[in-house]
Amino acid sequence: MRKARKPVVECILAVLLGTAILPVLVLTILLAAISTASSGIFTQTRIGQHGKPFTLYKLHTIKNAKATRIGKLLRKTKIDELPQLFNILKGDMSFVGPRPDVPGYYDQLQGEDRRVLLLKPGLTSLAAIKYRKEEELLAHQEHPLLYNDQVIFPDKVRMNLEYLNKKSVWYDIKIICLTIQSLFN
Repeated sequence: MRKARKPVVECILAVLLGTAILPVLVLTILLAAISTASSGIFTQTRIGQHGKPFTLYKLHTIKNAKATRIGKLLRKTKIDELPQLFNILKGDMSFVGPRPDVPGYYDQLQGEDRRVLLLKPGLTSLAAIKYRKEEELLAHQEHPLLYNDQVIFPDKVRMNLEYLNKKSVWYDIKIICLTIQSLFN
């Protein structure tokens, strides 16, 4: 898919998908709002393409520094990510690309690793599939932040650079299919 067409196609897909799941999205926003005593939508600054910060949208899943029962279910099923369709519509994200991280990671990359910033962040990636249970993995580490910084993040960078070198419509479709498959594992 040519670079100029991809954002248009993704925008159309985001509108179609968003329309199809609108009842589910409204219901989950309401559930998130009730369970967290909030608006139901969580926003956070993330680093986007070319290192540009943007506002990421997710369902709110935490109350008093702990995931609620509903929040745990929304996270496990990745339903908490559905509001990111709006990020795709805004042009901040793509369906496939590196998962956007908080400031202090991708924006701090040096040398060849910085090429990851050529990519638009995505809803899914091979790294997102591999580290689908990242919170659980980190919870079992003696030094979770250190483990993330020395093991997980460098592996994600490596995988995202591999995606940059291989990216194509068919590769994106493969990653989307693998993502859907991972939801049932």
